[in-house]
Amino acid sequence: MKKAVLITSLMLFSMFFGAGNLIFPPMLGQSAGTNYLPAILGFLATGVLFPVLGIIAVVVSGENVKDMAGRGGKIFGLLFPIAAYLSIGAFYALPRTGAVSYATAVGVDNALYSGIFNFIFFAVALALSWNPNGLADKLGKWLTPMLLLLIVVLVTLSMLTLHGTPGEPTEAYATQPAGVGLLEGYMTMDTIAALAFGIVVISAFKYQKVKKVRTATVISAFIAGALLAAVYLGLGQIGQVIEGDFANGSGILNSAAHATMGTPGRIIFVAILILACMTTAVGLIGATSEFFNSLLPGISYHIWAVVFALISFGVATLGLETVLAIAAPVIGFIYPAAITLVFLTLIEPVLFRFNWTFLLGIWVSVIWALFMTVPALTPYVEWAPLHSMSLGWVVPVLVASVIGMVIDGNKKLSPRVEKKAAVVAS
Repeated sequence: MKKAVLITSLMLFSMFFGAGNLIFPPMLGQSAGTNYLPAILGFLATGVLFPVLGIIAVVVSGENVKDMAGRGGKIFGLLFPIAAYLSIGAFYALPRTGAVSYATAVGVDNALYSGIFNFIFFAVALALSWNPNGLADKLGKWLTPMLLLLIVVLVTLSMLTLHGTPGEPTEAYATQPAGVGLLEGYMTMDTIAALAFGIVVISAFKYQKVKKVRTATVISAFIAGALLAAVYLGLGQIGQVIEGDFANGSGILNSAAHATMGTPGRIIFVAILILACMTTAVGLIGATSEFFNSLLPGISYHIWAVVFALISFGVATLGLETVLAIAAPVIGFIYPAAITLVFLTLIEPVLFRFNWTFLLGIWVSVIWALFMTVPALTPYVEWAPLHSMSLGWVVPVLVASVIGMVIDGNKKLSPRVEKKAAVVAS
């Protein structure tokens, strides 16, 4: 079991660790300056803790996100998993892996070159994900160790040879460093990805004939989370010790690689980024194809894999800016419901069975997210606390969930009250 847990943990880490996860921390490290500690702690909360809790929530509720989402009613139980898998799959996160790889490795604004690169990229990803039962071996045994080794080399050399000092925090990090860090971790989309990856982790353990699947999944989630946190801290430190002004985290890492290793360093950086994107692409194709195959068994896993690889190839070829333009409204709309679903699922076993708590909490999160996402409706919810941080939905969802708990609690207690009243009356 120990070997299976280790390999699956490495697989899960690699599925989480994509392009955004690579370039956000160093930019945070430089932008936060002397306010680095609260900023990185905020990032770790939403970029590590939430995804780990998401995996745990999946195994607590069943075997996949569909089991979880069903608690929000039949409509939500069907539509939310589909929206989640499409957003982290072919309509955003999956094509982003190819688009970011091309922008970093080639960087030429040419549709033909982009098409050729992305065709090769997604063909390789499709080949690696062709056998879903072999994902743990391919990612956990080979690709992830290579990725981690390259990152360790870059971080270690940067710490030893770069001697810059943290500067003044930028305007955003000067006043609310922890809040901005929270939002940066939020943008990784890993909480949504965790709900989707649960099915892959559980399938991997079943294939490896692990008996205690739930226990193994929880342990793997914590190990993957620890690895993510360690890598984020290392990458963030690079941003703290490098000198110069950079537009993004990619530029910081590229410069650090060149400063520490020369031209080979640039090659190593490109290899790190492409490996990070490739492992995520393989995991996403596997997860989305398994889900849609379970939803529509008449269409095989392999057909879904080809369809999603082709869609991702087409979207990625349009360029990184086009892909990122789709991201903000998608993330803004889905994330509140995902986080609400995770936390209510984890709280329920400690209290009592929820019914109205799920219904009220989830549907308020969906409606509030809709108002925050549609520009014409946004003015109606700007009064909410935390709205300026894109977290205006939190307080309304908390209130709705508490109301639901009161209703569910009264329903749970009412039979006892009636029984006691009957005894007293007799």
